[in-house]
Amino acid sequence: MKVQEIRAMSDKEIDEKIKDLKQELFNLRFQLATGQLDNVMRIREVKRAIARVKTIKRERELGRGKGEVNEVAR
Repeated sequence: MKVQEIRAMSDKEIDEKIKDLKQELFNLRFQLATGQLDNVMRIREVKRAIARVKTIKRERELGRGKGEVNEVAR
C-alpha cells in the first residue's frame, strides 16, 4: 500500500485498515507459531504497513498535511 493511497482514505477507512492489518498480523504470528507460515517476510511487510498508516493518521491529528515542512517543537 502506497502513501498516496492511504492519504486518499477517510479517517474511518484508515481506522478500518489498521484493524484489518492488526488482524492479519495476529493471524500471521499464529501461523508462524504453528509452523504453517510460508512467507516469513509478510510479517515484516504488515508491521511496516501498520506503522505507515498510523503515521498518516497521526499527521492528520496534528494538522499537518502533505507538503508541509515539519518543525521541531521547542
